[in-house]
Amino acid sequence: MKLFDAHCHLQDKRVIDKASELISAALAVGVTNFAVNGTSEKDWDLVKGMGEMYPSVVPCFGLHPWFIADRSPHWLKTLRKFFETTPTAAVGEIGLDKSPLAAGIDYSDQLVVFRPQLELAKELNKPVAVHCIDAFDDLLEIMRSVGPFPAGVILHSFNGSAEVVPKLAELGAYFSLSGWFTYIDEKIAKNTLKSIPSDRFLLETDSPDGLPKADESSSDPKPTLNEPANILAVLDYVANLSNMKKEELAELTYGNTVRLFSYPGSKLLADP
Repeated sequence: MKLFDAHCHLQDKRVIDKASELISAALAVGVTNFAVNGTSEKDWDLVKGMGEMYPSVVPCFGLHPWFIADRSPHWLKTLRKFFETTPTAAVGEIGLDKSPLAAGIDYSDQLVVFRPQLELAKELNKPVAVHCIDAFDDLLEIMRSVGPFPAGVILHSFNGSAEVVPKLAELGAYFSLSGWFTYIDEKIAKNTLKSIPSDRFLLETDSPDGLPKADESSSDPKPTLNEPANILAVLDYVANLSNMKKEELAELTYGNTVRLFSYPGSKLLADP
């Protein structure tokens, strides 16, 4: 089986020192590529370097809504420069967040930062990874005004309702499921899975966060950080809920993700 981690953060300070080990461990279980998403001006250089060091890493640059308060006055100009010097890169992680996780972060400021990044992704004809929590109405409105997005919009760690899926899909959205999905009520999760078009289905880890729900019967010590090799646990869970064979789901999501990241300039275009 081949798998593609559609969204992770191996540049995170909690794991960057062992990124090489984590990549090797994931490659050993069939994970061929990793979309490593930047979150602020402070880590774009780290992501760029990781993309240069590891052939399996797809670098992505974006300003995450949680970190907008620390942006420089010239952040957008800096972001553009990163894409000029790194044609292999995609856009992300950007987004909107009205949840308690974003408490204290000005939502109107989030909108100011989000829209130009979405417009940039459309202009550059690159896929863009979007973080969206409790803000799908605004996301839809903005996507409709800026889109459609033939290069794709990745709703990473998707946690929206089944009802919003077709509206987003018609604009070019893909739906990426991570370990966070294992914590959703099973009935809701099944409805969500049924709503996602088969050609818009992706898997990710969101590591080092998004650790899949542990088997409570296991006596093994519980890890505190997630890693790309754990995409196998996401695969198992989603395949079981979907009544699909793991091999079928792996083939489906791998093909979708390779197609999505095979944009002009991408590393994936050179792959067979």
